[in-house]
Amino acid sequence: MPALYLALAISSEICATVSLKYTHGFTRLLPSLIVVLGYVASFALLSQALKQIPVSSAYAIWSGVGTAVVAAIGFAFLGEGVNLWKVLGIALIIVGVIALNLGGATH
Repeated sequence: MPALYLALAISSEICATVSLKYTHGFTRLLPSLIVVLGYVASFALLSQALKQIPVSSAYAIWSGVGTAVVAAIGFAFLGEGVNLWKVLGIALIIVGVIALNLGGATH
């Protein structure tokens, strides 16, 4: 169940972050509501996942996957430029998340 909470937290965060582009400085109601509700849901779900997943792993996965997916959405659907440095940066984020998880939990 904690993995499901984390996956839902990531999904909510991705929706909220992508919606930020459409708020126009929080002057548009619907995208602004999606942002606020998405982040509230994301943090609520992340807090549930943290009951059983170490914070170092959960936060690394949440932020790393969110960053990588939002960047990919930007490249694929929002007309943002992509180059070798951006791809390398995303790859390093993914490698960092994997490294943190391979390190295991210590209590």
